[in-house]
Amino acid sequence: MKNKNAAVMVFTLIAAAVFFAPGLSRAQYQGRLEGVVTDATGAPLAKVTVIVASVKSASMNYTLTTDSQGKFSQVGITPGYYQITFKKEGFQPKSSEIHVRIADVTRVGATLEKGGEALEKALSDADRLLLKGNKLAEENRYEEAIEAFKEAIALSSFNWGYHFNLGLAYKKINKLEEATAAFQKAVELNPESYSSNKELAEALAKADKFEEAAGHYQKAVDVSPEDPDAYYNLGACLINVGRTDEAQAAFSKAVELKPDYIDAYYQIGTIAIGQNKIPEAVAALEKFLSLAPDHEKAPVAKQLLEYLKK
Repeated sequence: MKNKNAAVMVFTLIAAAVFFAPGLSRAQYQGRLEGVVTDATGAPLAKVTVIVASVKSASMNYTLTTDSQGKFSQVGITPGYYQITFKKEGFQPKSSEIHVRIADVTRVGATLEKGGEALEKALSDADRLLLKGNKLAEENRYEEAIEAFKEAIALSSFNWGYHFNLGLAYKKINKLEEATAAFQKAVELNPESYSSNKELAEALAKADKFEEAAGHYQKAVDVSPEDPDAYYNLGACLINVGRTDEAQAAFSKAVELKPDYIDAYYQIGTIAIGQNKIPEAVAALEKFLSLAPDHEKAPVAKQLLEYLKK
């Protein structure tokens, strides 16, 4: 039996949402960040500026300073992905991406290398341009933000975060080719960045480059294996290139992480039909209908179930 529905795949990119369970205190749905900064010899570095900025919102950021033991901490951080930057006079700054999880402690370590004054000034100017670009982006002035990010990159081309923010700005004005190039550079500079891989995958999928997109979604779920949306979109890419068994595994992982993932159940059901796994198809489609009886695909799901149960 061939699955006609699986051949026409609607690629759905689902916005991340934070769900707060009833009765939880504020501290229970926020995270904590702590870490230590040292020099190349392992000695703790005091008075290091630690900037923690959300990859989603420029208004959500924290500026910390290490103590005499090189330690820093921050409580009450909204769960999500952040770019963390370490800066101290006389040292080269360092930047990476971290994932702050709900009701958990994220621990970070950093080692700073000695740097020259000229490099420090260029990087300081670049940081100011990044902040300017982020502010412009928050005001929906994306063209101006793009120019600010480009200037920052001209001063510090090896900072993955500048390229990532440039890509986000291009994405906002639907310049897909430019956004893709910026995200590709961000991934090149920081291959372990979940956000950069996810955004690059999304851009590639929009350009119907599903095979490439699947590779970056796979990297995203490797880095962040608890994200159901990344698994769903991985499955969407895989099914578009005919890798249905792998797609089924990705959709199944999505519902494992998010038991009420409506669209994933529909995909699981339609793929199972193509695999001639009738009990699995019936179970998935019935679950889909129980969760979303008024879904636009509900009439098709009902027709499929009627046929499968004959």
